[in-house]
Amino acid sequence: MALILDNLLFREGAFTLRAHWQLEAQARVALIGPSGAGKSTLLALIGGFLQPHSGRLLWRGADITATTPSQRPVATLFQEGNLFPHLTAYENAALAVNTRLKLSAVEKRRVLEALERVGLAGFEARKPAQLSGGQASRAALARALCQDKPLLLLDEPFAALGPAMRGEMLDLLTEIASEHRRAVLMVSHDPSDALRFAQAVSLVAQGVAAPPEETKALFAKPPAALSAYLGHD
Repeated sequence: MALILDNLLFREGAFTLRAHWQLEAQARVALIGPSGAGKSTLLALIGGFLQPHSGRLLWRGADITATTPSQRPVATLFQEGNLFPHLTAYENAALAVNTRLKLSAVEKRRVLEALERVGLAGFEARKPAQLSGGQASRAALARALCQDKPLLLLDEPFAALGPAMRGEMLDLLTEIASEHRRAVLMVSHDPSDALRFAQAVSLVAQGVAAPPEETKALFAKPPAALSAYLGHD
């Protein structure tokens, strides 16, 4: 297994979140559940932005629980995209390679190839304000791709897009994850996103991030917590 959440426990006031499961290399998993249940918290724990109260995080057998975000095999794409408005699409992507934007010829080619792969060839010199919502999402995805990490964490990165554009971005993400052999954990509030993108789904509810289950099977026979979330009788 690539990632192991070993009896992970996070506490903050009255809030608790537990997770004890494994993620295979190249798996695509959606995290769904009620608002405030802990989906983003789980990503933050895996990404190193929060520390667990107890338990361990293992990556390919190595304990990464105490490592910093930059030391982890993880690239995180947040809902806002977090593009710097004063930088171009190229510069925003290049930050993932060198924060001083001093790149070798090989590194520059890597950034340009990432932008081309997400459909932004010819848009390298545009700043975020000159990009559409879909293009800005593509630029943020290119930056995550440039980090060259084997695990992608996505916190509703396409939530602000319309259904057609969101579907297009999910299909692009699926292609990129397959091409580059990345594992992906993605938070989503939309079951249709999970059905379109994810091989498996982890239901985050009632203080527990449940082990991922095969997507279609889970939605075909949802447990009580998932039925309540989906609004089923």
